Amino acid sequence: MTSGKPFPLNAWYPAAWGHEVGRALMARTICEKDIVLYRRADGAVAALEDACWHRLLPLSLGRLVGDQVMCGYHGLVFNSAGRCTFMPAQKTINPSACVRAFPVVEKHRLVWVWPGDPALADPALMPDFHWNDGVEWKGEGGTFVSLKCDWRLVVDNLMDLTHETYVHSGSIGHDAILDTPFDVTHSDNSATMTRWMIDIEPPPFWGAQLGKPGNVDRWQIVTFQAPAVVIGDVGVAPAGSGAPQGDRSQGVNGAFLAALAPETETSCHYFWNFVRTFRTDDDELTRNLQRAHVNDGKGVYDQDHVVLEAQQRAIDRNPRQPFYNLNIDAGALWARRMIDRLLAKEHGTAQAAE
Repeated sequence: MTSGKPFPLNAWYPAAWGHEVGRALMARTICEKDIVLYRRADGAVAALEDACWHRLLPLSLGRLVGDQVMCGYHGLVFNSAGRCTFMPAQKTINPSACVRAFPVVEKHRLVWVWPGDPALADPALMPDFHWNDGVEWKGEGGTFVSLKCDWRLVVDNLMDLTHETYVHSGSIGHDAILDTPFDVTHSDNSATMTRWMIDIEPPPFWGAQLGKPGNVDRWQIVTFQAPAVVIGDVGVAPAGSGAPQGDRSQGVNGAFLAALAPETETSCHYFWNFVRTFRTDDDELTRNLQRAHVNDGKGVYDQDHVVLEAQQRAIDRNPRQPFYNLNIDAGALWARRMIDRLLAKEHGTAQAAE
């Protein structure tokens, strides 16, 4: 095991949806780093340490003055690079007066920050989240802010979809998930769980989307990108129509998207979306699918939310480690191994223990 916090700092994490960040100060905690976000007049997003150099009041309690942040306590002003440009009642500015500026990239409709060493913040290391761009795949997602669980529990949840049979029994769950073998493949920084369920009765959600009678071939191809992105390629097609061989033209194809940001050791931000390639011009369907996932505690992701937070409370009361594992945990175990390797590298320790 590695020492330190259970999240790598040298990585890109989502901090907000792009539409959330405007000409106002927005506070968010990423990897236990308090950050204030705002959009400059030129449209670029700035991300500063959310603590004034002077007396540590959160800068998010201040206000914007042009493209600079004025502290709400004593009026110190900081530019978007974190340098103090004004101090009250004196003309000389202490040269050490600055706050940290975090590397930030806006891509795939999200604002991403790098909480670790800024010298290592390479935009080429951005995760592939193109499904969220709203071009070929359409959908509107949302955020669970400060979800009260270790972010790795969300990864576990998404990499093992057998829980659908029990947690989501009235919508996407089906016993075939339990009865069908799956494969797990991996590279240095990704792991993929693949399951094909052939000639089965469609679960209620997918039967409604397909709108055709008869059995279906159903697929679940879930890919983890270290350290905190999960993409699930999911859908159904009429049984025998060629989907397992690559022809999905008679079916319906969706993808669940998860971009995670650790907040603390036991809380995280979960940026989610469900996107599709069918009926992409149907705005009402987009709204209905959004409500199917989050809807006053009754949506699919609401159900996961309840389970994950209850699991964290149980972990806090029963701190035995490691968990016991089953065959179904293979994808999650590979994801955990990759996270541990990143942590080991970052902390300068030997290879993380299996």
